[in-house]
Amino acid sequence: MANVSHPRGDIASHPDAPEMRQRYDRMLGGRDVALMDGPVFLLGLYCAVSPWILHYTTSQPALVTHNLIVGIAIGLLALGFTAAPARMYGLSWAMCALGVWMIVSPWIVGSGPDAGVIWNNVVIGGLAVLLGAACATTAARSGGRP
Repeated sequence: MANVSHPRGDIASHPDAPEMRQRYDRMLGGRDVALMDGPVFLLGLYCAVSPWILHYTTSQPALVTHNLIVGIAIGLLALGFTAAPARMYGLSWAMCALGVWMIVSPWIVGSGPDAGVIWNNVVIGGLAVLLGAACATTAARSGGRP
């Protein structure tokens, strides 16, 4: 029986290989920041639903609304990071600011918050600051390219 399969050669000898390599690098350049999009979205989702998870909807109604709005804002930032990374990664520092605000918000927005509410917001805020700083440094290192 005859061998009808074509032998596969090395693609490096293909005349379009350098152009394809440059295009591939251009398309994927800077998207290592995309690893942050999922955790940022999950953090925003948790922030939005945390009052119902920790059951402080009746004792801290102002913080319920606050955490819902800030959680939605963090989630929208994550969606923006995914949809338009070249434009949105400049807003990574805004996420750091949201994180700092989450840390101090139990005392400013809340009224006599208990330790669980304080720890919840401090952890969310700390993670937002860390993820925002990681997004900002990675975007700066990659030159802000998509």
